[in-house]
Amino acid sequence: MKSKTLKTITFLLLMFAASPQLFAHALWIETKATGVKGKAQEISVYFGEFSENDITKADKWFSDLKDFSLAVISPSKKETKLTSKALDNKYQAFFTPDEDGVYTIVMHHTVKDVYGTMKLDYNSSATVVVGNKTAGNTILANKNQISLFSENADIAKKDAKVSGVAAYEGALAKETKIKVIAPNGWEKELWTNDKGEFSFTPIWSGNYMVEYAHTDKSSGEHNGKKYDEIWKMATYQITVK
Repeated sequence: MKSKTLKTITFLLLMFAASPQLFAHALWIETKATGVKGKAQEISVYFGEFSENDITKADKWFSDLKDFSLAVISPSKKETKLTSKALDNKYQAFFTPDEDGVYTIVMHHTVKDVYGTMKLDYNSSATVVVGNKTAGNTILANKNQISLFSENADIAKKDAKVSGVAAYEGALAKETKIKVIAPNGWEKELWTNDKGEFSFTPIWSGNYMVEYAHTDKSSGEHNGKKYDEIWKMATYQITVK
């Protein structure tokens, strides 16, 4: 009986460690919301628990997470792959904008290992306004399967409503739950409306993280291991002045 109980406890502990809903770590992009033509723009990619200010050291990222893809889409829809390098607690990349409009930075990675019965799929994006917003200021610039976007992220201010939109598989994510995390770790769950829109009013200045997670109840085999569901996460940071 003791052996059976011990096995049950061990199994539950392993499932706790394997479940992304429980450990809630995410990949996210940080960059300035505005840029200048001809000047290098720094892009940082972090992994950890944003709400707890818990950032994992770059050499401690699990599985093959470090092999994420990173690209920038210009206002004229030109896509350029970016090469990143590991620093102490992040990966860093640069691009130099050469036209006016909104640049979209996209990160994607499907983890090599299946955790428990889940295939993990991480996504993140950021937008950079250069000069004006006449081109590229749309969520459609992001080709990831799951994404978030705010057309006014560059002018977000404390005590003023911030609006955004969520998308899944090329369509607006209607009546979908998302989460907003404030700079001090305070969290609030929101639901998009029938147009995929959400809004919140920040009461503190600093970096806010918007997260959108979706579990696809489909089964298959990934790198020789079976899975019963695919967990997808999108992140989008908004800096509030």
